[in-house]
Amino acid sequence: MGKQYYNLSREEALKGLATSYSGLSSEEVSKRLNTYGKNKLPEEKPFSFWLLFLRQFKSALIYILLIAALVSFFLQDYINMYVILAAVGINVIVGFIQEFRAQKALEKLRRIVTLYARVRRNGREMEIKTEDIVPGDIVILSAGQKISADIRITQAVDLKIDEASLTGESFPIKKTDDKLSSAVIIAEQKNMAFMGTTVVAGTGEGVVVNTGHKTELGKIATLIKDTKEESTPLQKKLASLGRMLGIIILIISFFIFLVGIILKYDLKEMFTTAVALAVAAIPEGLVVVLTVILAIGMQRILKQKSLVRKLIAAETLGSITVICTDKTGTLTEGEMRVVKIITHDKTLNTDRHTDSKKAEEIPAKSFFLALKIGVLSSDAHIENPDEAIEHRTVIGMPTEKALVLAAAQTGMDLDQLNKENPRYEVVPFESDKRFMATLNKSRKDEKTIYFKGAPEVILGSAKKIDLDGKIVNLEEKKKNKLRAEYESLSSEGLRILALGFKEVDKNYSNLRDDPAILENLTFVGFAGIKDPLRREAKQTIKLCQEAGIRPVMLTGDHRLTAQAIAKELNLPHGSKNIIEGGEFEKLDEKKLKSRIADISVYARVNPGDKLRIIDAWQDRGEVVAMTGDGVNDAPALKSADIGVALGSGTDVAKETADIVLLDNNFSTIVKAVEQGRIIYDNIKKVVLYLMSDSFTEMIIISLSLLLGWPLPLLAAQILWINLVTDGFPNIALTVEPGEPDIMKQKPVAPKKSIVDFEMKFLIFFISLITGLLALGIFYYVWKTTGDLDKARTMTFAAVAIDSLLYVFSCRNLRHSIWHRKIFSNKYLILAVLAGFLVQLPAIYLPFFQNVFQTVSLSFADWLMVISLGLITIIAIEISKWLFLHKKIAHKLRFSKQAN
Repeated sequence: MGKQYYNLSREEALKGLATSYSGLSSEEVSKRLNTYGKNKLPEEKPFSFWLLFLRQFKSALIYILLIAALVSFFLQDYINMYVILAAVGINVIVGFIQEFRAQKALEKLRRIVTLYARVRRNGREMEIKTEDIVPGDIVILSAGQKISADIRITQAVDLKIDEASLTGESFPIKKTDDKLSSAVIIAEQKNMAFMGTTVVAGTGEGVVVNTGHKTELGKIATLIKDTKEESTPLQKKLASLGRMLGIIILIISFFIFLVGIILKYDLKEMFTTAVALAVAAIPEGLVVVLTVILAIGMQRILKQKSLVRKLIAAETLGSITVICTDKTGTLTEGEMRVVKIITHDKTLNTDRHTDSKKAEEIPAKSFFLALKIGVLSSDAHIENPDEAIEHRTVIGMPTEKALVLAAAQTGMDLDQLNKENPRYEVVPFESDKRFMATLNKSRKDEKTIYFKGAPEVILGSAKKIDLDGKIVNLEEKKKNKLRAEYESLSSEGLRILALGFKEVDKNYSNLRDDPAILENLTFVGFAGIKDPLRREAKQTIKLCQEAGIRPVMLTGDHRLTAQAIAKELNLPHGSKNIIEGGEFEKLDEKKLKSRIADISVYARVNPGDKLRIIDAWQDRGEVVAMTGDGVNDAPALKSADIGVALGSGTDVAKETADIVLLDNNFSTIVKAVEQGRIIYDNIKKVVLYLMSDSFTEMIIISLSLLLGWPLPLLAAQILWINLVTDGFPNIALTVEPGEPDIMKQKPVAPKKSIVDFEMKFLIFFISLITGLLALGIFYYVWKTTGDLDKARTMTFAAVAIDSLLYVFSCRNLRHSIWHRKIFSNKYLILAVLAGFLVQLPAIYLPFFQNVFQTVSLSFADWLMVISLGLITIIAIEISKWLFLHKKIAHKLRFSKQAN
């Protein structure tokens, strides 16, 4: 269906679609459903159960464990093989379960609530599911309706459609049923209505020309799939960590194997040793725990009114350095409000009134008259007037909705007002005339024309002014004073409407054709309208700035309005900090890169410009979050490191985004960022804990081989410690609460390794201290008792208990163990107790003694083991103090040099 229907007349369009004003027959509808399919947007292929399962094996660490299991099989070391395979199985199953749950949550999000449309078929109007609409259907349009297909309008009565979700145009477009003579872009196709847009005023009819993926919205949805999706910082870091560990493990295992062969050790024993070394070096619990951390993070973020669609995106939030946010609905409430009524010399702050305020209590007659004019000259109406004011639904144009709601808030009886002043005629607002006028009945049989419009037009045409019911001539001096008033209000970011009236003869008619309609006009006042900032917006911007995050505001408002809002938010608002769309489009890439760091506000910006803004920030190495709600925001949402869709946005935007703000609130993004930082911190704690564990075991195995000793730990014992004993503290670390100063820290650098210098230092120190102490206890027991099994059991217990105790030192990398209350994470206390209890069966129960080659230990043996654990904690805390003290001293020296 490649015809340009906007270039065809109504009759030509109907003929081209083989339909009529009476609509299609039932038989024809069935045929077309078979031909064109359901009226649905393209859907991603459902995730494969098996592919999701197999994806869990895609890890260098898993590959090494599988190789180790294979080697154990050939060596007929079946116990080790089963234990290693069990470790792999646990990783795979837990990872699969978590990702499966995430995918199910995503599918739930994709289930769109069933929508209905009103169509004419067989000459009768009926309601049908929007998915059953076919090309050729006649659709009935009315205010508040969401358009469900691409439609050529065949009848329009003051029909206005909000196309912001598709074209980015902030104001509703007045539609016509006339044919267009030339080729025009979508935004200028005035006789078309597009899928995903909304009727805000008037009525109409149209014939469906395209459905599903052939609609303009469907084409964009299809294109989105081709946008390249970058790996997140965490994905890159985990891949890098996996590769690094894999290479280190293979090199060391091969080196030890080679040394053993050179020293003429038994070949089978060296294979077994190499397997033990590989198993020791791999932090088996890492994959499982990372998945759990991210899943818990998703739940915490959900409690903050954000839905994370992609598991891995939960961490990336902690790395965000720039948040590019739309103003409307995110920083603001998303609804226009009348905040001031200004008359000849008085101001009424309408936002302070509630519906408990009676109309007669309004302090001046002119205020009442201004609100009355606002209501009578508007097409907006309240659907549920009996509800409390905060729950009322107003249908209509944004500015008219604001006027009607303001009158309702002051207690005016709108039904009574409209009943007493019925409308006869209307001159709708047009961009060239810049005013709207209605002819209404007034006292008895008299008539009055009520006006609202641009101050330049209404005030400019006025000859008189209302002074609380007294009509006097409007002198030029007073007129100039009123001009200065509205110019001042405009600079504060208010949209100003002027209100006026003119009494006419009872026989007056033909309002639309009256050339002198504006003559002898009486000015009443101004209505100052704005989309108010959310209460918490200013504080949230401050929080961003303290957290090292750069907030950037994008708005369709004019420069002065944008500047006023930026000033209110304490965003940089000088001339170099604000750029308008026209100026932005003229910037080449070189100039944009040089200016991007200075620009905090983009005024009159189009959704299509968002991609350039994202690219410019990303070229500087920043991690960018971008908000959006429209169809044309989707490519930018996908290109950003974190795409943030508004809960009230289009389905395409929500499908594309990483995160959906359920409450549309900017502060929710910042709360999600805080949770992202907590997630990253907890990942570091888990990595520190597990890698310290693994490298401790590797040091024990490596040094014992170099010294020619028997293996102090067996592969099965290592796996038991890594997966069972330490498994409980691993999980408990995932629910660590955030540090009080976490939002005072700088964002995590995207290229900074998870295992940074501080982490490497602590891992090395913990591993070395624990490894040497464990080797010492092994050697002491082995030499004093001659019992190798007891020596191994003591080493097994020592490494396990050590790790259960030093987990408390891993809770905070920036402070000492005493900085946090020990019971602030009650799960960790329970986890350590559980870890100790599960260690006991491995030492005392006959079945496990056979598997792990352990023997029972005495009370004195346990005292020795626990004492070594306490020594380890003291050593770790001393090393942390020295490291942090040196770091602080360095910062102070640097600060003094800078001053």
